[in-house]
This record gives sequence, structure tokens and C-alpha cells, in this order.
Amino acid sequence: MNVKQYDAIIIGAGFAGLYMLHKLRERGLSARVLEAADGVGGVWYWSRYPGAKCDSDSIYYSFTFSEELYKKWRWKDRYASQPEILQYLNFVADELNLRPDIQLKTRVTKAKFQEEAKQWEISTDQGEIFEAKYLISGVGCLSTTNIPPFEGSESFKGEQYHTGRWPHDKVDFTGKRVVVIGNGSSGVQTMQEVAKEAKEMTLLMRTPHYVAEARNHPLSKEEQEQAINNYKGIREAFFNTPGGIRLYTTGKSATAFSAKEQKEKLEHIWETGGLSLGSVFTDVSANKEANFVVSQFVRDKIDEIVEDRDTAQLLHPNYYITTKRLIIGTNFYEIFNEDHVHLVSLKDNPIERIVENGVQLKNGTVECDVIIYATGYEAMTGSLLKIDIEGRNGKTIQEKWEDGRNVKTYLGLMMESFPNLFMITGPQSPSVLTNMPAAIEQHVDWIDQCIEYLEEKGIQTIEAQKESELEWAKQCDDLANQTLYPYTNSWYTGANIDGEQRGFVIYVGGLNNYKAICDQVAANDYEGCTFEKLQSNVL
Repeated sequence: MNVKQYDAIIIGAGFAGLYMLHKLRERGLSARVLEAADGVGGVWYWSRYPGAKCDSDSIYYSFTFSEELYKKWRWKDRYASQPEILQYLNFVADELNLRPDIQLKTRVTKAKFQEEAKQWEISTDQGEIFEAKYLISGVGCLSTTNIPPFEGSESFKGEQYHTGRWPHDKVDFTGKRVVVIGNGSSGVQTMQEVAKEAKEMTLLMRTPHYVAEARNHPLSKEEQEQAINNYKGIREAFFNTPGGIRLYTTGKSATAFSAKEQKEKLEHIWETGGLSLGSVFTDVSANKEANFVVSQFVRDKIDEIVEDRDTAQLLHPNYYITTKRLIIGTNFYEIFNEDHVHLVSLKDNPIERIVENGVQLKNGTVECDVIIYATGYEAMTGSLLKIDIEGRNGKTIQEKWEDGRNVKTYLGLMMESFPNLFMITGPQSPSVLTNMPAAIEQHVDWIDQCIEYLEEKGIQTIEAQKESELEWAKQCDDLANQTLYPYTNSWYTGANIDGEQRGFVIYVGGLNNYKAICDQVAANDYEGCTFEKLQSNVL
């Protein structure tokens, strides 16, 4: 069989894969991106559900590594929609002439480290074999869909869709009875649009969430030009703020303000919109008293907006705000005042099975023509665990991570027993707690500089030391335990899959602090790693 040789194979053609390819080509290395879809875009290629938008202000949802590239693009809205983000990523692929090195409709099924050759052997669903010194994952944190195994789903006679695998053509809901299962970000955004068309729409809700107002709007020419002229400020925010984005903050604890002042600050956030409910006070994610102030503010807003008292109560979240991903929406709570919109709590009336005419609950059946599964993703580890990745001595990533229940990495970037395997925004990095383009740029830049070091020194392999992984896991756990995150089961921990708490696999210390740690590791000649030179001489 013809084996294709490259210096690096990159999995995925989203933000991460595109930038990684660009950097490696600049370095003069041969690289190939393997992408399962028939277009670039990553998660933004697949998630075409109605109302799909990013939840970072669009002016920050761009690459900043090139001032020229940044200034060529103009975002239309405060929060960019899926079609516009996909258009942007295609623009990037064209501007940087990346397409010749991107192979579409190709899913990586297996990757095996060859001990003697010190190379990765990568197999695809097209029957191809690639060999490369470096294997780089750009599969993303939220790209593997989670469809709960509801009994009887194959018997349903109507239409079924998952928000993460939406059809390319518009779905018409006019005159139809629609059931939405799940009310995370994709569910909220979908419902806002489906409610405009459907004859009836019923949300089957397991856990109510905090939904902040987005206040989305078209960006004026003046706002667009202001963003372009603020390029240096945008880039500075990428790497010198905890979230890679500037959000409103008082810079003080909630306890520094009177109750009246607290409410004034929160009302300002609600009216201006966005994710700043999590940053308005410095201790929202760590102090129960401060968190209650913000959490209760949203619950009070729900009571103000939703006319039916029982429905309002059902919509009250009862966990610490920010410990599940904060959602932003547009008049989300208002849709429950419409006669054709219904809410069913699954807490005491769970789903038993899907039947041919709808969803059978413990207490009756909700009849419908369409079922939308807004049930999220196997987040953080799911996409990597779907690939058969085999490191030294036949150890698989599934064995190393105990199928995701005991994640072990160094900096979220590499692993012991998996030489020259790099993960972009992997578990135990800041990833989903940040503006993703910022996190991706930081990761890709670090990986690129690491590869430069290896090539210049004539080093054949690099991998994490076991002790480094243990120390990093402890550092991540210690930081998380100083916050309120571990108190809540969420997709941050993998609990959305089967209800099992798997551990908090995100670095919560902020992208700015994380970058400083990574930079120090690099400055100290990649301390915490083991190297092999040619002839297997250990440094």
C-alpha cells in the first residue's frame, strides 16, 4: 500500500487546524489536514441549527496573528451567526491558500506510534495510510454529538434532528408540532427561531439554565471601523485577560457594594447584554455569597418576564451561576408567554421512550411532528476518545484516560506514552472557559515553537513525564477546588453523558496565567518532558 509521508498530520479543519497548518507551512514543514466534512469550518460546518451564533463578541472571534488578515474582514453583527463564521473560515482558507494541503471527506480512524521509526501511522476511513513525525489534534472540545440512546427513536414517524448535525438545507417548521429536548446553548438558540414558525413548540427540560440577554444587533460602520482600528487592543486582550476577551467588570467583590449598587451594576449588564454576568464582580465563580447575588438577580428577572408563576418557577436554575456555561439569548424567557410554547420539566416526569407519534413520558405522551435533540456534545474528551490512538507499548488513549474518567495530560497539550502528539485546546487547558480563537492561537503558537526547538536540536521525540502529568492534574484540581465549579454536574465534567461526575478537566486559572506557565516551560527547555535524539539517545 502506498504510504504518504508528511512531517505533520493535523486532524480537523476548524480554527485550530487552519492556523496550525499555516504555522507549519511557514516553518517549511510538510503538513496535511485531514477533515471528515466536505468543507472547512470544524464545528461551524456542522452546527447549522436555526439561530446558531457564537457567544463571544464577534470582533474578538477572529484570528489576530496577522494584522493584515484581521483588517480585511468586517463582522456584520455583535454576535456572529453560523453562516457568517463559516464564511469567515473559508475566507481565511482562501487568503492563506490553505486548501491545497487540506483533505476533505477523510475521517481519521486510527493513529499508532511506531516505536522503531519514531513516526505516527495514521489510518483513515478512505483506506489511506499516512506517516508523520508529528500528530496534532485540532478536533475541538465540542464536536462529537451526544444523542442519548432513547428507546424507540427508530420508530418515530416524523422528522428528527440533532443541533450538532443539522441539514444544510433550511428546515421548515411551519404548521408543525415541535419537541425540543435540551435547553443548553444550542437548545436556547434553536427555540428562539423555531417558536416563530411552529404551530406548537414544547421544551422537555431536565435542568433549567441561566440565560443572559445578548442584545445582539448589526454593527454600524463606525463600530466596525472602531474594532479594526483597535487591532492592537484586541490582540492584547487575547493573551492578557483571563478569558481572552474584554468583559465588563467592576474589579471588586460583590461584597464591596450595597444591595442597591449590586442591582444597578447587574441591571447595566442585563441591558447592555453579553457574558459579563460572570465577570461583573471578581468573585462570582468563587464566593457563594457573591454568586447568590448574581444568581438571584437572574431568577428575579425570570419572575419579571414570565407571566405564568408555575412556569417561571420551573425555569429557575438552582445551581451556582457560571458553573455551567452561561448562555446568552434573545428574548428567550419571553417565548414562554406565547400560547403555543409549552414547558415540561423532566425532573418528575422523565422520558421513557420515543414512540411513533411523539415522546412518551412517565405521565403521558407529547405528540409531535418533529423532535430536535439539543442534547449537546461529548465535551472535552469525546472527539479524541472516538479515535483509536495508540501510543508506546500499545497503550491506547482510552486506557490512559480510563475512557475519560481520569484524564492525564501535561498542560493539556501533550501526554506521557504518546510522543509527538499535541492537542490544541485539549482537556486540562483553559479551552471552553475562554474566547476560543484566543486559546487556539496561544496553543498553536506554543506547539509551533516547540516543534521549532525539536527540529533545531535534532530531537526525534518529545513526551510528557508521568510526574509532570500528576503535578499538572494537582494544579488544575487545586485551582478548581478554590472555585464553585466542582459543586455542579455539567458537560465541563462529562456528567451530561451518563450522570457520572468525571472530574473537572479545565484549567480555571485564566488564559493569561496559563500562557505564562506554558511560556516558562518553553523557556526552561521544555521542563517536564522527556526527549529522544537520533539513535534513541535520551537527553
